[in-house]
Amino acid sequence: MDNDLREYFDDMIVYKNLRKSNFFSALSLPSFLRDWLLKRFADDNGEFNIEELSEYIKRVIPKKDDWISIKDRIIIDQEKVKFLAKVSVDIDIKTSIVSFSLPDFGLTKKQTIIEQHVWDSCKEELIGGKETWGIVELGYRPYESNIEPGKIKLTDFQTFCPYQIDIEYYKDVRKNFTTKEWIDVLLGAIDYNADGYEREIEKITMLTRLLPFIEKRLNLIELAPKGTGKSYIFGRVSKYGWLSSGGVMSRAKMFYDQTKKEQGLVCGNDFVALDEVQTISFTNVDEMRAALKGYMETGVFTVGSYEGTADSGVVLLGNIKEENMSEYDNMLGELPKIFQESALIDRFHGFIKGWDIPRMHDDLKVNGWALNSEYFSEIMHLLRDDISYRAIVDELVIVPPKADTRDTEAVKRICTAYVKLLFPNIRNTSEVDLGEFKKYCLRPSITMRSIIKNQLGILDIEFRGKNMPRFEIKGLNI
Repeated sequence: MDNDLREYFDDMIVYKNLRKSNFFSALSLPSFLRDWLLKRFADDNGEFNIEELSEYIKRVIPKKDDWISIKDRIIIDQEKVKFLAKVSVDIDIKTSIVSFSLPDFGLTKKQTIIEQHVWDSCKEELIGGKETWGIVELGYRPYESNIEPGKIKLTDFQTFCPYQIDIEYYKDVRKNFTTKEWIDVLLGAIDYNADGYEREIEKITMLTRLLPFIEKRLNLIELAPKGTGKSYIFGRVSKYGWLSSGGVMSRAKMFYDQTKKEQGLVCGNDFVALDEVQTISFTNVDEMRAALKGYMETGVFTVGSYEGTADSGVVLLGNIKEENMSEYDNMLGELPKIFQESALIDRFHGFIKGWDIPRMHDDLKVNGWALNSEYFSEIMHLLRDDISYRAIVDELVIVPPKADTRDTEAVKRICTAYVKLLFPNIRNTSEVDLGEFKKYCLRPSITMRSIIKNQLGILDIEFRGKNMPRFEIKGLNI
């Protein structure tokens, strides 16, 4: 499909060769950042000058250990320094002073300022989310008095995504590929080689991991053997998600910190994935569980007198032993205590059977032209706001009488995400291939929710014997 990709996506594709090139893997760069660099430096044949690229990376993508050196150049030598960073902006209500922070380097808003003329020139790029990636240029406003302390100032900002994405064009281009071809296109976009998979179910299960990237407040659980790429997908593909690996998680970190008066991870991220969930400890189990239940149900959370709303999905990622890989056995027994309650588990929409995904091997690494991961992550982020797909699903899916509300919502939400991912070209129900809708959207959605239902029955006697509603498709007998 190289010719089709180059014809329809033009400069939104890059040549990815992850089998033999250790250059980027040695740098530990996320794929969205790697493809941004490739787009800047690779030629029409996918070749790039390693020395030139290395020098650019050294100059523009500093490590955390370089921060003292950067501060020395800015403050002592009075230089203006440019580099790539993740920026968070704050506007003080009392003073109207605009400040910023660089969370990856420990630079806080109390130490910074954005002067009015700079803010006027770049605020459109900086107010789009809680955190924004881009090339920052930093200078120094010297200390004058106790009233005017020295501060690092933002003197310029260039967005990380230097081009406009035509989402309607992306939707229309899908018409030029069969469903099987499109599945392979999506796998390449997240750095996987479609030819390395033996079965279609392996491909679909891998792509199912992307559903929280593309649909708001989609809550999933995945248990999988080690080495199947969970951490890579949720931590390296999109700059809009957050992967938390092990350690301690608190309500303040997840939702709202009353002391710092700062919003938590669910605000400003498309999803929060708790990796190695068996190793995560929670500071106050009851407090955290109550906050999760409320948020996962409605998207609203309350901490003290603060009430907030967010669109982030919650994803649990854990390893599972081979002998426990059965939806009819207790798979959740090894999860932390906080998740040993049916009322909370019921709020997860679906379960991903990670054992359907093969362990990573060289044949699964992309080697050829593929969609730019940075471009694709932007597409998924933009599609979250498109509600037309849910309207199509609502019209197509027939819900039986007295169907459980949570089952219905879970199936429809997962189904909507599949439509966005696999059939973005669909604008109304008349364009839907009902057979493909059944195979690739509704049926897997029902399966994912059914596993949650089975686990609820094992966890709580109240849920035993309660079957999934029998959903049907308007105009098609299932």
